Amino acid sequence: MDQSNKEVIHFSPPLYRQRYNFVKDLVDQHKPKKVADLGCGNASLIQTIKCHSCIELLVGVDINKDKIDSQRCTLSPFCGDYLSPRDLNLSIILYHGSVVERDSRLLGFDLITCIELIEHLDEKDLARFPEVVFGYLSPAMVVISTPNSEFNPLFPAVTLRDSDHKFEWNRRQFQTWALSVANFYNYSVEFTGVGEPPARAGNVGYCTQIGVFRKIGAKATESCIAGQCDEHVYKIVYTVSYPSLQQKEVRKFALTSEVSRQVQSLKRRYVSSVKILQDDESIHKLNDTGIITFFGPVFTELEKTNIEKSPKPFCFGNKFYVPLERLFAYPKVNRLCENVDMMRALIRDTMRLNRDGSAVKVDLHDP
Repeated sequence: MDQSNKEVIHFSPPLYRQRYNFVKDLVDQHKPKKVADLGCGNASLIQTIKCHSCIELLVGVDINKDKIDSQRCTLSPFCGDYLSPRDLNLSIILYHGSVVERDSRLLGFDLITCIELIEHLDEKDLARFPEVVFGYLSPAMVVISTPNSEFNPLFPAVTLRDSDHKFEWNRRQFQTWALSVANFYNYSVEFTGVGEPPARAGNVGYCTQIGVFRKIGAKATESCIAGQCDEHVYKIVYTVSYPSLQQKEVRKFALTSEVSRQVQSLKRRYVSSVKILQDDESIHKLNDTGIITFFGPVFTELEKTNIEKSPKPFCFGNKFYVPLERLFAYPKVNRLCENVDMMRALIRDTMRLNRDGSAVKVDLHDP
């Protein structure tokens, strides 16, 4: 076929995004707590999966220090992470180092990903790679993706897809290598891929071929083998910890913010309903708080029942009171505290309570 007449192949979503989504789906399915991405580059995969609530430690390793150092801002917590903190702690660490060097800080991981990595290794490093990743680190699962060279003739240029690639394997070559590694290090391996070929292409396989390796029998290494605990060869480039409900001050801040938001919302509804009733003599149907229904959060039937059964907000003079039991009935509040007593203890220093501490008190007409 004349190269100039070849159609440009467009992947939707883009091929790199399909690879990341593949890992994202694996995380959804297997719920790993500790994940490392070898050859992390600009940390895009880490950025993609850091939102998963199951992950408590995310590590990236790359030989290019400048590339990983430039991604600090994309991995830092945002305001929303403090307003809606995670249930579990999350730490992200980026290391500068080679993936064929041993570092004991990567022992005991649930998942290690190597996305478009091995084709960048020369013959010597490729020979060391299985020994380090499968033999030394020995995680519960390894995901390796690499270009499928059988797909290359479909592109306008049939040379290597990247100038830094040392090789690109066809499916038989990759599967032969992967099966050999799996058998030697006691793993199983399944083959799949992303990037469907066009209908006219025949049986060339996926554009990106993927091997998913699972440790057979024994779990991933959970403790350091004698003499390995002090093997720290990687250099830390960046580290950050995300706010979580495991941290008392974070829980306190999040709870206070949510309680304040809920109290102000109830007060606004009360003031609006009173104004409407004063302006219109017709009878209005009130909701369970004695307030006209406005657009708001959607609750399940059980949540609605719990809210309806809780004490209602009330007004006395120019003060508006919301019972703590009422606030605790709201899902976003009770997620942040175990009971009403815990709520009271966490908010008493930052919010006004009534005399017996059973309700939050605010000025009715204070803007």
